[in-house]
Amino acid sequence: MSLPKINPTTTTAWKNLESHYKEMKYVHMKDLFSKDNKRADKFTIKWEDFYVDYSKNRISEDTLEFLLKLAEEVKLKEAIQSQFSGETINQTEGRAVLHTALRASKTDEFKVDGINVMPEVYQVKQKIEGFTNEVVTGKRKGFTGKVFTDVVNIGIGGSDLGPAMVVDSLQFYKNHLTTHFVSNVDGDHVNEVIKKLDPETTLFVIVSKTFTTQETLSNANTIKEWFLHSANQEAIAKHFVAVSTNIEKVKGFGIDENNIFPMWDWVGGRFSLWSAVGLTISLAVGYNNFDSLLKGANKMDMHFKNEDFNTNIPVILALISVWYNNFFKAESEAIIPYSQYLNQFATYLQQGIMESNGKSVDRNGKAIDYQTGTIIWGEPGTNSQHAFFQLIHQGTKLIPADFIGFTKSLHGNQDHQDKLTSNFLAQTEALLNGKTKEEVVAEGTNDNIIPFKIFQGNKPTNTIFINKLTPESLGKLIAMYEHKIFVQGIIWNIFSYDQFGVELGKQLANKILHEFNSDAVNKHDSSTSNLLSYYKSKS
Repeated sequence: MSLPKINPTTTTAWKNLESHYKEMKYVHMKDLFSKDNKRADKFTIKWEDFYVDYSKNRISEDTLEFLLKLAEEVKLKEAIQSQFSGETINQTEGRAVLHTALRASKTDEFKVDGINVMPEVYQVKQKIEGFTNEVVTGKRKGFTGKVFTDVVNIGIGGSDLGPAMVVDSLQFYKNHLTTHFVSNVDGDHVNEVIKKLDPETTLFVIVSKTFTTQETLSNANTIKEWFLHSANQEAIAKHFVAVSTNIEKVKGFGIDENNIFPMWDWVGGRFSLWSAVGLTISLAVGYNNFDSLLKGANKMDMHFKNEDFNTNIPVILALISVWYNNFFKAESEAIIPYSQYLNQFATYLQQGIMESNGKSVDRNGKAIDYQTGTIIWGEPGTNSQHAFFQLIHQGTKLIPADFIGFTKSLHGNQDHQDKLTSNFLAQTEALLNGKTKEEVVAEGTNDNIIPFKIFQGNKPTNTIFINKLTPESLGKLIAMYEHKIFVQGIIWNIFSYDQFGVELGKQLANKILHEFNSDAVNKHDSSTSNLLSYYKSKS
């Protein structure tokens, strides 16, 4: 069975939403709140340690009813069942999409081609646990007998962004190991990292499914060359491990076969931190915390799979996003976590969301004439308030925003936490209400300045309050956005799990690189030819 292939614009619900949008276009949320004193309660979902208030959106109960009907008409429930059943929903690449299996219980059953993958998943988890414990306790040592002090993750895309974001987010839970990430093929990046390292006490984790990714292999070889200035070839087996499917290439690099952690083609790169790609996470925070991250994600999986759509957090967030993207023509969404620990969260979600849903061909192979993927951006509050909030408050663009906050700080400084949370709550209130001309005048503002101090308000936000930033709550939060991606892709009738758009640039880069290293000349447009000539003359 494949995913449904329904053009959303042909559904009754879509047509109803188009008519409804004309009614809602100029409605101010302030008026919706004043007419219904139970609005906040109606549009809030409480689940475990999550409190999701989506009442500050330009929606009514009718809006929600039409959106839920849209989910029904595009057969979302059936699509969810197809994903969790291990069907080949990544149809263009002929693969199942089962990152949910990586965080499932041992007794669960996830089948790919009729075979339950859970025994294999747990075998790899056991290997991660054993390896992590040996490194963290000092049982596993480097080539001179010293314990490891540093871990370097070498990867790019999902092999870098996921682990880097989680390690950064869970700094509070980190052990004594110092973690570094090398991703960019820019030689200045890798050289800045290795100049801080001691080869005797550094462990390197190379993450590449095929072990052919240009950026990753270039960095790995540069690091290997640096390492061999201090050690012999045999020492590589003690200091380098790999997460890959290409066992022969990994062994050829010098890595011990026992130190190869497998990957599966039913896990997409941008959803792979839950797999052995998360080895660096496990090393940084300890296996128990890594396991808690997985368990949190599994709880969100079960919520998404089993909860009615009207109280289903990822479904509701996805439907609201479609409402703005396709009817209000809002092109971007901001993600604002009020925690410095989540400094890389929006960057991580940029890949997850834009690589997944940045498609212009539908599941029938036809060109799409409606908007799909949203542009994702954001930074932590309160820093972002002093940067781009001016545009959100008073700019000409409609930018829906997710505000993510925690009721408890990790270090326990209540004064700081109260100031942080007061800003968190105040911003969504200000975006809702704005400031009227009467209010500006009442402040005694000079007449000629009044227009500049008026805020229209009516700027939509979701507020996601979580009790505390823990490995488990972070797992829930990441999985929430993963499922939101899935729902949007189903509604837009696109394949969310391939990324052919990433390949063309890679292919052309290889051709151009060949020109640098030989007398070959490929045909280019005049701009690229001029730029090539300029680079060659200067390099």
